[in-house]
Amino acid sequence: MTTFLAYEDKGEPALAGRPARLPLVLIHGHPFDRTMWHPQISEFSTSRRVIAPDLRGYGRSPVVPGVTPLSTFAEDIAALLDELGVPEFVLGGLSMGGQIAMECYRLFPHRVRGLLLADTFPAAETEEGRRTRNTMADRLLREGMAGYADEVLFRMVAPYADAEVAAQVRRMMTATDPEGAAAALRGRAERPDYRELLTRVTVPALVVVGADDDYTPVSDAEAMHAALPDSTLHVVEGAAHLPNLERPEEFNKALGAFLARLD
Repeated sequence: MTTFLAYEDKGEPALAGRPARLPLVLIHGHPFDRTMWHPQISEFSTSRRVIAPDLRGYGRSPVVPGVTPLSTFAEDIAALLDELGVPEFVLGGLSMGGQIAMECYRLFPHRVRGLLLADTFPAAETEEGRRTRNTMADRLLREGMAGYADEVLFRMVAPYADAEVAAQVRRMMTATDPEGAAAALRGRAERPDYRELLTRVTVPALVVVGADDDYTPVSDAEAMHAALPDSTLHVVEGAAHLPNLERPEEFNKALGAFLARLD
């Protein structure tokens, strides 16, 4: 299958005189695009290959209306990595991207050499949550993204976040196609429960969360850390749901230490 995803692919697969380091694959959250990973791409592409796709329905990838399950996102990523000749990699995701990373591990665990799970949670959706996501999907199709973006901006980033970071996050949200966002919301409403899967993960994991994240609070990160057989938990002070953008230096330091261990 040939991938249709837009993506960024930066960095060298090997440095002179040294064996290739594991590629880093980064999956963005909803309703963002691959540019949310810019601080990490800039930092880590100097020493390894970094690949960040736009999920279907987001960024510059085609919009597919209807319902997009997490399994479809995961299969898209597998197809992209096949096309790029990347058999094994470190896989990271934030929020919905973290749930897609869990689905990737469910579908092709033999390819994943390490997991970064940031500001995400593994439980299946509740009945109320399903209704809420489907209602929001209807609203986005009816009204577009701007009103939603204004409502949630200072839950995505902390109210005290840098103004340029907040502006970037709002730009990503308002640039997202409502049909793509709605399809993802409907698919995410039907996601499976990954809690048991986490207890069977055989690779090292890094769990990161913003201290002031109320979408996926620290307690969710602590529960994932407890479930994973080999994991490190890092709580980023002074950040909400997007610590990779709000506190990139601290996020990158934690991720860099994790990657060094894997290498």
